[in-house]
Amino acid sequence: MEIDYRLAFELAPIGLVLSRNRVIVDCNRHVCEMFGTTRDDLVGQSFLVLYPSADEFERIGARIVPIMSRQGTYADDRIMKRMDGRFKGETFWCHVTGRAFDPAEPHGAGIWTFQDLSSHRPVKAELTAREREVAAHLLDGLTSKEIGKALTISHRTVEIYRARLMRKYKASTTADLVHKLVGG
Repeated sequence: MEIDYRLAFELAPIGLVLSRNRVIVDCNRHVCEMFGTTRDDLVGQSFLVLYPSADEFERIGARIVPIMSRQGTYADDRIMKRMDGRFKGETFWCHVTGRAFDPAEPHGAGIWTFQDLSSHRPVKAELTAREREVAAHLLDGLTSKEIGKALTISHRTVEIYRARLMRKYKASTTADLVHKLVGG
């Protein structure tokens, strides 16, 4: 029996995107459903249309390069934005994994998976771009110093953002904040 790889790509139970230089070359049905749009509206678009802000698009793009150059893959949990439909503009937690076809060109050709985490990790507060980044790193278990290094900001600045997150989520400790960010 011959496998129809195009059909397998289209019907995969996870969002799949083929990209070149951070532009969507192809995507499957699952990605379109997740972001509330159509394939025709995504193909040819920059990944920027899926981010809550241009800042996050730029910062995450810069963060991907050294990791993907070294490992060939990149993965994180981040907040993304739905494009259209009844949830237009809604932000949601998404697990994103990518592989460069050539690690020497991290933003060249690649394949990316997108997994909607909103059913068990809802976004419960309006967050700034930097708060979203700090929250994502807190969920990875990083300390303020490690987050500061990853975001190229001081650990004291990270602590300010963490304090803001704690106020917004009414958390008394960092562990409580992480629990509430996860959906508790």
